[in-house]
Amino acid sequence: MINPCVVIPVYNHEAAVVAVVNGTLAQNLPCIVVDDGSSPKCAAVLDTLAAARPNEVTLIRHNFNRGKGAAVLSAMRYAAQTGYSHAVQIDADGQHRPADIARFIEHAAAHPKALIVGCPEYDPSAPLLRYCARYLTHVWVSINTLSRQIQDSMCGFRVYPLPPVIELDRRCKLGERMNFDIEVLVRLYWAGLEIINLPTGVSYPSDGSSHFRGWLDNYLISRSHATLFFGMLRRLPTLIARKWGVP
Repeated sequence: MINPCVVIPVYNHEAAVVAVVNGTLAQNLPCIVVDDGSSPKCAAVLDTLAAARPNEVTLIRHNFNRGKGAAVLSAMRYAAQTGYSHAVQIDADGQHRPADIARFIEHAAAHPKALIVGCPEYDPSAPLLRYCARYLTHVWVSINTLSRQIQDSMCGFRVYPLPPVIELDRRCKLGERMNFDIEVLVRLYWAGLEIINLPTGVSYPSDGSSHFRGWLDNYLISRSHATLFFGMLRRLPTLIARKWGVP
């Protein structure tokens, strides 16, 4: 029996976050919302959400923007301390369907030690450049795991079993911005977690906003790939044995 919650990192997503939170609450799951240094306008929207559903919405606030990874980690540390076993991560920008949370939880309940990772099914609104750029990251993730088990390393919709994430957080400093989603998947794969890929629809709302910072985030992601590559080399015998099913 698992005890899940939902974590939602928010940075100036006031146009979409209300629908995301309400859609999540419709799944009868508590939300941990992290305001990652948002503008006063967005902060006010989050205050209203938390005040309206105080028993279901927990609001954590960063005094300045620390990055998506830092926001997700703040929520997961709180969730673990509060007694939750699993955390559903979903982005606040409206790209994902909260109604799909039920399917993710169903798979997590059937495989409580596995990491359930969203595998996007794009609609026609997906920008071609962004779709192609993701492919290069997926190639590097395949190299750094010696595996194709992780089908998409950048989707912000997944279910984490909390104990291995908290243990990983204690052992190493994870990326705190857009590089987090990639790095945490590779390191959890290295730690031996089963990865289950679950198809989920992704759309890009016309009024949506992206906080991907071209130069900075591409630099951080590239640096993460390089660091993970050398980490893969140190683990090469173990990864080869795992690939070929050698005990």
